[in-house]
Amino acid sequence: MEKVTAIVAIYKSEKFLPKLIESLIHQTWQNLEIILVDDGSPDNSGEICDEYAKKDDRVIVIHKENGGACEARNVGMDRATGEYMLIIDGDDWLELDYVEYLMNLVHKTGAEMAMTDHIFTTRDREQIKNDSIDKISSEEAFCLIIYPKIAIGPWNKIYKTSMLRENNITFSRPWSGEGLYFSSMAAQCSNYVALGHKKIYNYRLNNAESGLTHYNLQMGINASINIRYIGDTLKIKTRRTENAVKWHIWKNYGYQLFLIIATDSIEENKDRYTDCLKNIRRRLSGVLLHSELGPKTKLHMLYQGLFPVRAAKRDLKRSIEELKKDKME
Repeated sequence: MEKVTAIVAIYKSEKFLPKLIESLIHQTWQNLEIILVDDGSPDNSGEICDEYAKKDDRVIVIHKENGGACEARNVGMDRATGEYMLIIDGDDWLELDYVEYLMNLVHKTGAEMAMTDHIFTTRDREQIKNDSIDKISSEEAFCLIIYPKIAIGPWNKIYKTSMLRENNITFSRPWSGEGLYFSSMAAQCSNYVALGHKKIYNYRLNNAESGLTHYNLQMGINASINIRYIGDTLKIKTRRTENAVKWHIWKNYGYQLFLIIATDSIEENKDRYTDCLKNIRRRLSGVLLHSELGPKTKLHMLYQGLFPVRAAKRDLKRSIEELKKDKME
């Protein structure tokens, strides 16, 4: 049974942290190294981590000055000794077979990276009915992540440590979109990627400290920088991967427009607002023609391209309504 290192960057997570750590230490896959990186959290998160380290010698706690999630994850990655690596958010929690399931995907396929294309959220608590294992190419995995037809974060995936280190894959990009960069780069550098469908990760959408509950234009700007960087540094440069990146760039213009409207900051961001409208319309025909998406999604794209402001306002209304549906866990 190979050793697997789980890395958790922690900041202001005291409310949710015990649930996460309990779900880690009770994994059915017991050969674990659990690295908890306290990123200068001002609450009791660090003390909670220390208490668990006293009770379980697989738990390693690192206390550091606040430097952001990317820096904290990199510190944990440097310390990791496991043959495989997991990146987990500090406010989420895991199904007890999370590690075992991902390692089974690795063992069945020989892939250096494995992932699931479904997750639980605080809005969706229903397990899928049918599961299977697919061995897909690096190109296919990259496209699944970039479109995205799968959650783009690093946390529903497992990575072979040697593959990450040989290719110098770290969290080296600005916050917001850094997980997209990490996952898409790992997919390109893996021999194959194993894909399962079972929900094993619980993603929290209702953390008041999360960027998901606070609209911030800088998130959209950073995400734009990161997807363009991904396009500029493609390791697998094909028509499929280039078209996937072009679609994501187009989608990001809509995301920035959404954030400008959500923050009621059109006047302060007049040039960016105008640029978003121009690019949403100008790039629409190309992404409609070349993107690998279904008719329903393309119909939504067409509506967004023809009526970008109306679409953004509709999405904002839906976002506010969806937040109210969250089930606290």
